[in-house]
Amino acid sequence: MSDVKAVRCLALLSLLAVLGCSSSTSSESAGPPAPSDSLPALSAVTDGVEPGRIVDSAGREVLLRGVNVNAHVDYWQYDPDLFIAYPFTEADADMIAAMGWNMVRLLLSWSRVEPRPGEYDEAYLDEYAESVAMLRERGVYTLLDLHQDAWGPSLVAPPDEVCPDSEPAGGWDGAPDWATFDDGEPRCERAERELVPAVRAAWVNFFNNREGPGGVGIQTRYVQMFAHLVKRFAHDDSVAGYDLMNEPNQFLPENAAKLSQFYEDALRAMREAEAEVGAPTRLFFFESSIAWNAIGLPAPPPFDHDDQVVFSPHIYQGGIDPGTLEEGFARAAEETVRLYDGAPVVTSEWGSSPERAKDPVDDYFERHLREQDNYLFGATIWTWREACGDAHKYVDAREGRVPYVWGYFDVNCENNTVEGNRTEYTDVMRKIAVRFAPGALSEVDWSPDDTGLAASGEDARAGNRLEVFVPTDDPSSVDIESTGLGAIESVPWFGGTLFYARADGAPWSIRLSTVP
Repeated sequence: MSDVKAVRCLALLSLLAVLGCSSSTSSESAGPPAPSDSLPALSAVTDGVEPGRIVDSAGREVLLRGVNVNAHVDYWQYDPDLFIAYPFTEADADMIAAMGWNMVRLLLSWSRVEPRPGEYDEAYLDEYAESVAMLRERGVYTLLDLHQDAWGPSLVAPPDEVCPDSEPAGGWDGAPDWATFDDGEPRCERAERELVPAVRAAWVNFFNNREGPGGVGIQTRYVQMFAHLVKRFAHDDSVAGYDLMNEPNQFLPENAAKLSQFYEDALRAMREAEAEVGAPTRLFFFESSIAWNAIGLPAPPPFDHDDQVVFSPHIYQGGIDPGTLEEGFARAAEETVRLYDGAPVVTSEWGSSPERAKDPVDDYFERHLREQDNYLFGATIWTWREACGDAHKYVDAREGRVPYVWGYFDVNCENNTVEGNRTEYTDVMRKIAVRFAPGALSEVDWSPDDTGLAASGEDARAGNRLEVFVPTDDPSSVDIESTGLGAIESVPWFGGTLFYARADGAPWSIRLSTVP
């Protein structure tokens, strides 16, 4: 059994454990797992020597695996005839559960949360909460992600912008216009949206906490807004945690320490907000800067933190960024131990063009999944759906190309219609997967053709339930061998089958193989 396959199998088994078991109470109940079971709260366990683990309230290890959903993002609209994002529906939630996933990184925008200084749009947050509830009802956690790309939608170049040897910049998503200070810098783009002079100026002013409306610094406003979100969702155990800011733009060395200070201030505000409403401590996800994967800039310096933080770099190396994905994983593992006391790692974005899944000799997606398991990292792929009017498609349209959207659905941007599911892409990602492991994982071995999975572990509390998702509706087509577990039973699970068993307190193992 290879180490790569062993770890992958373990990661998949851990994934199943998270989705199938609902809480410490339901984990000990006599009934079978059900999608409507209450999801147990998550926490981090670290030892400072290796990347840490994420566990549920019964001590079962959970590998958070899933996808990004951008239905609530306030993108700049480059074409008034094209919508910017698809709404999130019950059908989407069903399909996500049918993938065997246990988490969605659900994006939202500062510009919508706080459209005016100090005023929060509760109707927008109600819509967001409806999506959280849809996922919860299907056994899927939500990672609340405050998303931004190239600062915000208001930095689009005006019609009269003059850009010698470059192109007028498009707008993006994130900050409201009242928090945007670009110092009159050009809004021209040569090769990289993050290096537009106006974008760089906006970020420098953010890290300097420039005074904004009402005499309050704009970074201070952001932290206050973040604390408001924490209080809003503080008592929901299905919220895996909070991703403070997507891909902060930190290219200048002098801003590295300022990014760490921002994380420290926001984490303090989060803990104060939780205490104020009498809520449990949730996971705080923090990212490396956009330059970590784009040009190899080191992760932010250490900052004061508790043991409930999660390092969340975007491992796009080998996908859309230079370097190999193996290098990306190795860097993330080394940095979390050296800089952050061995915090667990969840790569909250990864991926590449879905077209690569059609190439029989291109195994990028399979290799990335294997590395996730080798390192026992969580991961959410980019992205579930993308619309033709998404700001990511602006350059295609500007240069006269028909936009090609990412995601699990093929969209014809000549007539703006969905033409169906990308089956090759879906088949790569819909795998045998562990939703909950009864204790700490130690080995995973997954067959690249998805015909088998083996997993084992230690320190399983007697009675804790193991749950494994297999993408077949015929449980009789799966052969199972196990040790340290009780009787293996099964229930239907969104077009697949969920196999489950209880640990007897000894070291455990399971091997599943599908019968042709």
